Amino acid sequence: MHSTSLTIDAARFAVQERKTTALALLEAHYERIQKEDGQIGAFLTLCKDRALEQADRIDRMAAEGKPLPPLGGVPVGIKDVMVTRGVRTTAGSKILDRYIPPYDCTAVARMEAAGAVVLGKMNCDEFAMGSSNENSAFHPVRNPRDLNRVPGGSSGGSAAAVAADMAVVTLGSDTGGSIRQPASFCGVVGLMPTYGRVSRYGLIAFASSLDHIGPLTKTVKDAAIVLRTIAGRDPMDSTSADVPVPDYVGELDKPVRGLKLGVAREYFGEGLDDEVRHAVESAIDKFKSLGCEIVPVSLPHTPYAIPTYYLIATAEASSNLARYDGVRYSYRAPGVKTLSEMYRRSRDEGFGAEVKRRIMLGTYALSAGYYDAYYLKAQKVRTLLTRDFDEAFCKVDAIVTPTSPTAAFRLGEKSNDPLAMYLADIYTVTADLAGIPGISIPCGQTKEKLPIGLQVLGKHFDESTILRVAHAYEQAA
Repeated sequence: MHSTSLTIDAARFAVQERKTTALALLEAHYERIQKEDGQIGAFLTLCKDRALEQADRIDRMAAEGKPLPPLGGVPVGIKDVMVTRGVRTTAGSKILDRYIPPYDCTAVARMEAAGAVVLGKMNCDEFAMGSSNENSAFHPVRNPRDLNRVPGGSSGGSAAAVAADMAVVTLGSDTGGSIRQPASFCGVVGLMPTYGRVSRYGLIAFASSLDHIGPLTKTVKDAAIVLRTIAGRDPMDSTSADVPVPDYVGELDKPVRGLKLGVAREYFGEGLDDEVRHAVESAIDKFKSLGCEIVPVSLPHTPYAIPTYYLIATAEASSNLARYDGVRYSYRAPGVKTLSEMYRRSRDEGFGAEVKRRIMLGTYALSAGYYDAYYLKAQKVRTLLTRDFDEAFCKVDAIVTPTSPTAAFRLGEKSNDPLAMYLADIYTVTADLAGIPGISIPCGQTKEKLPIGLQVLGKHFDESTILRVAHAYEQAA
């Protein structure tokens, strides 16, 4: 058995029962990567020695009859914004092209402690800034469903690898939709936990108050298994929450009959593609047939979400990316004669166009005379957006929306129009701003066979409910 289409449970069971080995699964996935990734571009770095060592450890456990941990022998990929000890970590940027971290991201360490075998690092938009994975400093990622289209961003490599069976599971990061939107475009499951549910220690920062780590998987159950593995308080991250982690898998099969699901009119307005609208409305009808009560809700400040997000995110990016100055671990321009020239040239040559654009926007928003008018006002609107959700969740258990207004667009289609690119995140940024959890699951496809995503949003730290709702739909559909 060398299949690359297994779920977590199937892969672990096969290794535990000696129907295959972790080494055989690893080799099958590397063969798949060699065959498919030349045209997709999902991986930036492979870590074969590390993977072989872990696979050998798992196989020895299985041979001795020891019970395997939850991810025992499961091949996984890690978005290249999460540091990995001894393995190149670039954040998709030339400024970190040669960076070899001396430690592991907490989420990665927890995955490996649970038996996961890390295949390598996934391509992404530079510093996770993008909605199409065309901003990688190395090469774009192509959508496995249609190689002429984008996989979504910024976790495009993570989504594409799962969709193309090059990894069972991948980890991505979500700052404005970067897990859920690629999941929608590639036809896989993408889960963004509540802010603070998963440690950000070792995640290369884009916007610290918005960044989340979460899984991209083939099924909702797999997402629940991974979240159970990586969630929980971490003393290395002061923003990680000391909140009990439920048994997400154990709660998946609880009935959804009687749950109240909110539908917000603000997510079904101008700009929503007709095929996407029809697929999402059909999914809502499916929930009705499962016994859920559909309740209209209003999120009135939604129209302000994009400008609010692109003020807060860029301001925090401006601050976070100041550390890449050519002095320590980042790229240093050759032949410089003064300190100011080193700063200027290193950053100019090391950063790509989109990163420079966001640094400049953020620096302007934080500058003297403009802080109150832009950044402070954006934070106040963020509070209003959060209150919208708090009020809606007084009436409903979860909210269902489209994940993206369209299916995957063509490579290059929006490259020269940053505003059009930013609007691709219009249905996802609200959850990041409010800090609530969200999941995207496939809910159909267009006439061109492109996947369409359904988004389920939940209350703070109530991932159990959105996973249960998503699982019920997945099983019924």
